[in-house]
Amino acid sequence: MRKLIFLGSKEIGAHCLQTLLKNQESLDIEVTAVFSNNRKLQDNSISVGQLAAENNIPIYTSLKDLETLPEVDFLVSVQYHEILKAKHIQKASKLAINLHMAPLPEYRGCNQFSFAIVDQAKTFGTTIHQLEEGIDSGSIIAETRFPITENETVYELYEKTVDTSKELFDTQIKSILNGRFTPIPQHHLEAERGTSYHFRHEINQLKEIDLNWPEEQIDRFVRASYFPPFDPPYAIKDGVKIPLTHNWKEEIK
Repeated sequence: MRKLIFLGSKEIGAHCLQTLLKNQESLDIEVTAVFSNNRKLQDNSISVGQLAAENNIPIYTSLKDLETLPEVDFLVSVQYHEILKAKHIQKASKLAINLHMAPLPEYRGCNQFSFAIVDQAKTFGTTIHQLEEGIDSGSIIAETRFPITENETVYELYEKTVDTSKELFDTQIKSILNGRFTPIPQHHLEAERGTSYHFRHEINQLKEIDLNWPEEQIDRFVRASYFPPFDPPYAIKDGVKIPLTHNWKEEIK
């Protein structure tokens, strides 16, 4: 049976790990280790760490531990919080993959849902790509795209992407682990699709709303950045910081 190490967090990570665990026999795999910070967005959902514990799988919190483990056939990453280097990726003798909840190469990095709304993108999507040194830069091996609706909020786009990502992973993982795919290098797509990369700290700048902007722009930036339980966007009026929600017109009166 082929050995697999899973790295991930949040509800989408737990879902993908559950898929792997439920189908170990048909996938011809054994999940031998799990790496996670155990983060989740919903209090009532199961975490990656809980799933690992229930299935008696060793769980680790640092990539330093990966360096000490024996080589496996596969690495599968889903919303993992650390950047893997070549020495980590090379632990997979057959294939290392990552589920990136955004279209590539257009939206690499973090908070891609927010920037798609700010950019007034017409479509979004989710991607499974090969892991290589660099951030979200490996060849694409499976993807799904869908339209962004008018006035969509970042929460709505996130939820839609989670659902689409679950479906993509569940339907493609067997073919992927068995090598039935044709990788598409991302640089072949950059001229057609464009490319960008966003750092984690950029979301803080996105939340700084200027009340001199046109109403459409204010509304778009609020829709792109108001996502409880995270800190809300805000505006400064008469020297006072005002937290903003989708009801921002009333809040700034």
